[in-house]
Amino acid sequence: MSVTGHGNRPTVLTLMAAACALLVVGASVGFTSSTDDAREPVRRGASPFATPAKALDVVPASSPVGSALGTSRRLYRSAPVVVVAPSADPAAQGLAARAAEQLRAPMLLDGPDTAEEIARLQARRVLAVGAVRKLSDSVAVGATSSAVDAAVESARRAHRVPSPQANDVIVLTRSVTANLAAVTTARNAGATVLPVPDADPRSAPRAAQVLRDRPRTPVIALGTPFARSLGYTLSVVRDGATQPGGGYLLFRNRHLVALYGHPGSAALGVLGEQGVTKSVRRAKVVASRYARYTDRPVVPTFELIATIASAGAGRDKDYSAEASVKTLRPWVDAARKAGMYVILDLQPGRSDFLKQAKRYRSLLREPHVGLALDPEWRLKKEQKPLQQIGSVSIGEVNRTSDWLARLTRKYRLPQKAFVLHQFSTSMIRNRSRLVTTHPELATVVHVDGQGTQGEKMGTWKAIRRGLPDGVAFGWKNFYDEDKPIRSPRKTWAVRPRPDLITYQ
Repeated sequence: MSVTGHGNRPTVLTLMAAACALLVVGASVGFTSSTDDAREPVRRGASPFATPAKALDVVPASSPVGSALGTSRRLYRSAPVVVVAPSADPAAQGLAARAAEQLRAPMLLDGPDTAEEIARLQARRVLAVGAVRKLSDSVAVGATSSAVDAAVESARRAHRVPSPQANDVIVLTRSVTANLAAVTTARNAGATVLPVPDADPRSAPRAAQVLRDRPRTPVIALGTPFARSLGYTLSVVRDGATQPGGGYLLFRNRHLVALYGHPGSAALGVLGEQGVTKSVRRAKVVASRYARYTDRPVVPTFELIATIASAGAGRDKDYSAEASVKTLRPWVDAARKAGMYVILDLQPGRSDFLKQAKRYRSLLREPHVGLALDPEWRLKKEQKPLQQIGSVSIGEVNRTSDWLARLTRKYRLPQKAFVLHQFSTSMIRNRSRLVTTHPELATVVHVDGQGTQGEKMGTWKAIRRGLPDGVAFGWKNFYDEDKPIRSPRKTWAVRPRPDLITYQ
């Protein structure tokens, strides 16, 4: 705008008017900040809604109060009206959520940092629904429908309600009810809210599908339970890294039925009684006998003995014969083409499990290949196979699982089976310290008892006793050693129902 007088020279009056106008404009421009991060200046007429700066952002909150604050900070630049409710009054929160929705306003819970957030938002009116501490510019609103409706109507007359906006952001929450304030704020800001009860999108089919359909949409997750593994689990669902038979988790709503053995060696198990093509057919037949009992996928599986306990020391003096990757690769590839799973079994002798697992890194990078440790064949320096039952320290087990979890995370692979064979409590020392919290792994304790069915059930109960949470279970049927071998119907009736059933 030009400001001119006679002869294109500014007059005193016009200069004073321009200066006043600039002062008014300057007063309408504010800068806000928070403990979370720096905020952009709020311009009059600008959208009150913010677009997340990060592709993945976890709100580090341990309570709904913190989740509500974190959501407001990330999705609102400003708000003429803010709604606040008590942190421990669900009824008042429900009324407050209704008011916030009608006003398209952020909803906060009463807490020590609430006033600071209200100031950042430059709110000119605060609707305090229920027993909320006195806040600046707050209007006390009784926790009744009529009082809330009247307060909303008054706010509508005094302040412009922001227009609805589709904000391309996804907000994940473990509970819509517990995080009602944060969820209301997110929805009012135009975000898509997805419930993920386990803090793992792999276990929430609808959330997984939306995340996969919108691979570039920023994600905000509410609460510290998401912090440890969301980067990995989010990449898995967005990549569509599913298991054989569908789904993202190995033992969530599926079972594996496996043939055990070593290629070309009938003495080491049924898998070696025929070649790879016939083994695929045989595995499918065995699995089909269980499919009749469930609507869930029953996935045929190979458990391949990759390293074989040996009576001779061998050139490396470790009493373990390591099969080459070249020998195992055709079986791994055939299983993948047939939609099957593969578990590589290690019998390390005097070597150790981690060293041998690394030998098969290229096979374990395959999305359908897991790992099994057989402590029966883990020997001390002076021991030889078949002269005693071997054992392993829990430290070695946990180091191996940690390596496998890191490999799985690095290559964004689906969750892998991590199987521990056991038929004696002495086989895994200090087993109570077993780490079962790797989201990349499904840890299985595979009970290998043989003999009469009474003896097998006794072993089943003894081995399951004292295990940490988060363990799946495996059951083995021996064709020759069991007296008699348990039928599929009776195996399916074992409780808890085995997640992995193996035939040797």
